[in-house]
Amino acid sequence: MRCCARALSSLLFGLAALFCATLSAQAAEISLRAPHLLPTDDGYSVSADFNINFNARLEEAVARGVVLYFVAEFELARPRWYWLDEHVVSRSQTWRLSYHALTRQYRLSSGALHQSFSSLDEALRILSRLRNWQVVDKSALRTDETYLASLRLRLDLTQMPKTFQVSALANKDWNLASDWARWSFSPGEHPPGAGAPPPVAAPAAPASVVPSPPPGAPLPASVPAAGAGDGK
Repeated sequence: MRCCARALSSLLFGLAALFCATLSAQAAEISLRAPHLLPTDDGYSVSADFNINFNARLEEAVARGVVLYFVAEFELARPRWYWLDEHVVSRSQTWRLSYHALTRQYRLSSGALHQSFSSLDEALRILSRLRNWQVVDKSALRTDETYLASLRLRLDLTQMPKTFQVSALANKDWNLASDWARWSFSPGEHPPGAGAPPPVAAPAAPASVVPSPPPGAPLPASVPAAGAGDGK
């Protein structure tokens, strides 16, 4: 009897471990790496790479025609030891990911521009590359100061239909966002118009889309984003 109980206990433990591993493998997540600011003629642009993993629920939702809104958020602040940090810049950019059953293609759009893809993986691969997003005017910065830059990408449930938000907001399967990546930035080291230096990865950050493309290239991040509060 004791042997049977022990065997049953081991079986249940194994099933529980397998169930947890399955849930972990299917977890939706976004991670961010190598964010950096580069000088332009008018100021500074940000570039970064994201690793975007969908779970089965999100894949199914897109395939059934649910439009997903992804928002990249950038902030720049000047640290002050004697008071709260001084807010300098906040910017946001929105992309819409949708599926068109008639053409059997996924569409990624930013403002009036869009690109179509034959698979979800291709669309996510383009979304994961943020390139040359103009975020700071040179007049907003002082060359003798050091600033703290912050960047993240998240799924914005507030732009979805109200009837859908209730269930989505209460379901962790829809909780898809990267952590804030933060790094120090000194304008004096790379003044605007001096030419772009090689990208430098953010130190100790866990560790967004893109120039005007020929077919198969990323969407331009400089285009005004779709949705409320875009391009702030």
